[in-house]
Amino acid sequence: MGMVHTVGLVLHPKRDSKVAIDTIVEWARTRSVTVLGLHEEVDRIDCSAVAVDSAALVHRADLLVSLGGDGTMLRTMRLIAGHPTPVLGVNVGRLGFLAEIDVEELPPALSAIDGQRYTVEPRMAVRAVLGGGPEVTAFNDIALVRTPGDGLAAVGISVAGHPFVRYAADAVIVATPTGSTAYNFSAGGPLVSPNVEGFLVVPAAAHSSFNRALVLAADEQVTLDLLPTSGRLAVEVDGAVAAHLSPGDTLSVTAQRSAAQVVRLGATTFYERARRKLRVNGSAEVD
Repeated sequence: MGMVHTVGLVLHPKRDSKVAIDTIVEWARTRSVTVLGLHEEVDRIDCSAVAVDSAALVHRADLLVSLGGDGTMLRTMRLIAGHPTPVLGVNVGRLGFLAEIDVEELPPALSAIDGQRYTVEPRMAVRAVLGGGPEVTAFNDIALVRTPGDGLAAVGISVAGHPFVRYAADAVIVATPTGSTAYNFSAGGPLVSPNVEGFLVVPAAAHSSFNRALVLAADEQVTLDLLPTSGRLAVEVDGAVAAHLSPGDTLSVTAQRSAAQVVRLGATTFYERARRKLRVNGSAEVD
């Protein structure tokens, strides 16, 4: 990363980030570092951050700092997707997976960044083009989800153009390793190390006899075809509805390696965070 001259802030829409913002602004002031924020986020806070649009934030910042929870971190990664600018996740409020540190750990973290005592971990994204519309990028998952009261998600899965399986389910989820602890996990899919270069296709509440998840290589393309028997489905990108699809529609999903770079300070590992957050203990038989 080299010396940081400009830091961009991305804030949770509701949680109070004032302590964290003040810490960063004070750190920046003593080092002649410029602090940028998005108009719609910093204009409501009394601070010296320079309000810019998202394009300027992406192009000017040497480091992005996400202040919030997992949703804020995912939004920050989507904002910077495809750029080498690293992202530091700071947890404000509830326990999250993706943030590297809590607010009180911010001063030593900023010192570590000053002293180049950190590593950067690449994170994979999954991308899809929505029917001639915009391309969407997700760092957790893209999911085809049934609409309550409508038919099931009846989805044909093809890999590299070859039909493989037809799922009937409440949802079909295409998840990154990062997203393996999110919707994929609740659907019974595996936990995947962030070091794995691959992605997952998993049905949630499958009604089909084949109900297993698929693990695909990063360079394989998966196509999801809505079968004639399918209900209308919502396309959720990192949990937010981006579009709706109908029977006959198709969605092609590809992985993008190193779509974002996350600052790691070596405080905890993926496995420690997973144990804490998912309450992984194991069977009573072993206690």
